[in-house]
Amino acid sequence: MTVADPADTATVLAATRTERAALAADLAGLSAAQWAAPSLCDRWTVEDTVAHLTAAASVGPWRWLRSVLGARFDFDLHNARRLAEHRGATPAETLARFRGVIDSTTSTWGPKAAWLGEVVVHGEDVRRPLGIGYAPPVATTTAVAAFFASRDFTVSGRTVSAGLHLRATDGPFDVGDGPEVTGPTLALVMVMAGRAAHLDDLHGPGVATLRERLAPPSA
Repeated sequence: MTVADPADTATVLAATRTERAALAADLAGLSAAQWAAPSLCDRWTVEDTVAHLTAAASVGPWRWLRSVLGARFDFDLHNARRLAEHRGATPAETLARFRGVIDSTTSTWGPKAAWLGEVVVHGEDVRRPLGIGYAPPVATTTAVAAFFASRDFTVSGRTVSAGLHLRATDGPFDVGDGPEVTGPTLALVMVMAGRAAHLDDLHGPGVATLRERLAPPSA
């Protein structure tokens, strides 16, 4: 499947369904310990992250706005409430709920490419700590990389990549000017999403700048 343009809604939605289905398949055989393992996403476990993806595919714009207003614009509280709502009583139930949104076209405001990026990034947030090897089709990661590099929306991709030349070694993604950073498109996507764990997959003189930008703030 070709996803050349992150603004092409039909192909972006098809890619989103594909990525959800692939993640659900990878989750099917997890043990209880694996479901409870930390993901790459802040304080969330694997199960928390999957529940968050279910929430993201279940909450439309007006319900999202009501939730944010109810949390007084505390987005951590908003996310925690929606995560708790869509997490099951058991990991099996959490997975069943996620499977139930594979074909969902529901999302909040904003470009659909952002929600494809959400599935790609959180899928890798889950898989990498568990040692599950998977890479989405390069056409999919290319669309997400192009979207992330173009603006700060859901993640600070444009800020993270500013002043650098990012070039994929497995696909056509090639943007920016400045010190070069090369590597797999998925690794470039994850670093633009703020995941320092993927810096070791990248090469070039610009990597040092990325390390500085993704370093945790000093105590």
